[in-house]
Amino acid sequence: MVEDNYTFPSEFILLGFTNREDLQVTCFVLFLAIYVVTLIGNLGVIILIRIDSCLHTPMYFFLSHLSLLDVCYSSTIIPQTLLNFLVEKKVISFVRCATQLFSFATCATTECYMLAAMAYDRYMAICNPLLYSVVMSQRFCVGMLAGAYLAGVISSIIHTVSIFHFPFCRSKRINHFFCDGLPLLALSCSDTHVNEAIVSAVVGFNMLSTIVFILVSYSSVLSTVLRMRSAAGCHKAFSTCTPHLVSIALYYGSSLFMYLRPGSRHSLERDKVVSVLYSIALPMLNPLIYSLRNTDMKNAMRKAKGRVLSSLSI
Repeated sequence: MVEDNYTFPSEFILLGFTNREDLQVTCFVLFLAIYVVTLIGNLGVIILIRIDSCLHTPMYFFLSHLSLLDVCYSSTIIPQTLLNFLVEKKVISFVRCATQLFSFATCATTECYMLAAMAYDRYMAICNPLLYSVVMSQRFCVGMLAGAYLAGVISSIIHTVSIFHFPFCRSKRINHFFCDGLPLLALSCSDTHVNEAIVSAVVGFNMLSTIVFILVSYSSVLSTVLRMRSAAGCHKAFSTCTPHLVSIALYYGSSLFMYLRPGSRHSLERDKVVSVLYSIALPMLNPLIYSLRNTDMKNAMRKAKGRVLSSLSI
């Protein structure tokens, strides 16, 4: 008979960031502000792209789904985190914890492939402009989008099953603010080296394959831009590519730091800080990154503002 300590617990305890009550209130206000800004910014981008016909292009089609992923990202993590700031017993059920990990992994993996699809769109627009409208058809874009979501779901199933099929015996206390893979594996009774290798292999394949694809795409883009004789053409190319490159650098930099380090170098306390960057801060920053230097987005915002003001003056 298996001992109780070697069974699947009905719930976990999320340790979060701190136990100090004064800091709990500060963190609650900060995270609530971040969540509100994230929702307003990303939903605003989605609505703007939908109502402005000038933004009905493949680039903004993918950008709208990137914003949707960022909303899902934040909504998977922040509401539970906000609740834990307010309650003394920071518990999350076994099923909800598994669901949170699955949803988080799906969003994270899908975002990798979405960024790769956006890089391919920029490659076709700048390096093969005559073929752009033929290749980047609506059917092809929907196919790439479906492939990104499918890859996200398949990878997250492998990720979640690899972690949750083992019993947990050491503790029910997760040293994190949400159910992430590495803190959960630290609670397992069994030898987790094989599982850690599986998780690292899945994450590594998704991240490295997409980053190589992105680097190849942007190497071709850079080569083409440097050969352009028109200053206006160079400026337009850089203005559309720069936000994407900034988002890629922030997302992949923090993610690679988190998941592809040797196990001996992992620090759960440090990982919490890095997790805040790519799972909470970046979804808030993406609408700003893609809007501030993008002429099309700024023009669309001006037109939307004009419509609102004219409707209010009636």
